[in-house]
Amino acid sequence: MVKYTHCLVFGSVLLTTTLSVLSPPAQAQDNYEIQVYSSEATPKNVTMVEIHSNFTVDGSKQVINGVLPTNHAMHETLEITQGWTDWFETGFYVFSSIQPGGSGGGGWNWVGDHIRPRFTAPESWHLPVGLSLAQEIGYQRRKFAEDSWNYELRPIIDKKLGRWYFAFNPAFDRALHGLNTGRGWEFSPNVKVGFDFTKKITGGFEYYGALGPVSNFDPISQQSQQIFPRIDLNLSPNWEFNFGAGVDVSNSADHLIIKCIIGRRFSWGRKSGAAQK
Repeated sequence: MVKYTHCLVFGSVLLTTTLSVLSPPAQAQDNYEIQVYSSEATPKNVTMVEIHSNFTVDGSKQVINGVLPTNHAMHETLEITQGWTDWFETGFYVFSSIQPGGSGGGGWNWVGDHIRPRFTAPESWHLPVGLSLAQEIGYQRRKFAEDSWNYELRPIIDKKLGRWYFAFNPAFDRALHGLNTGRGWEFSPNVKVGFDFTKKITGGFEYYGALGPVSNFDPISQQSQQIFPRIDLNLSPNWEFNFGAGVDVSNSADHLIIKCIIGRRFSWGRKSGAAQK
């Protein structure tokens, strides 16, 4: 009876919070941190350090709305996530961009910082699916983004079925300061499907969409629809490796991006378990 009470409480909080944000042209997938989250939180006393390296093979080639071109830009993001309890973690991001020579002065540029607290339904609740809720807020320099401050609410639902893995992140984001503040809350659904070919190799795809304001989606021609075939290597419980190449099928975002995530878990006082992302 207790586990069902927990499920109802968590579900009510998740539903209430999600509905509260549904109040009064779609942006492309953020190409600094391209990831579909799993519901599993970083365990207590464990620190996860990740490097996200994303290279835009074919992107924008001129300044648009004051934002520098992305073509041939390398985006490097440092993500540090600390597990405080088995149901709560905090992530911190440092975004940077290596611009091609002549683009905004070229070289390595600091872009901005984000913070992401996340709550996860504990395994002791024995829910039929994994559930968690992340919030992310942060700043980015104006020449790298149309909006200098953003907020995101991201429910996370996932399920492991034999050798198959499914994750759904229906994200709601809002510009707090910048060109898109008048657009209100926007809907960006993200999906991950994986299959364990072996104990160490998982393949599949990730989908990233940006459909526009929840009250009135953008025309399909202005929406962003990106598909990333990807591979995960499960070489060690303490290491994470993800590689993918994404194509925008709607021609409204960067057309071709190559991404790589390398992560390392550090345990402080106890051994860390394997975490799937």
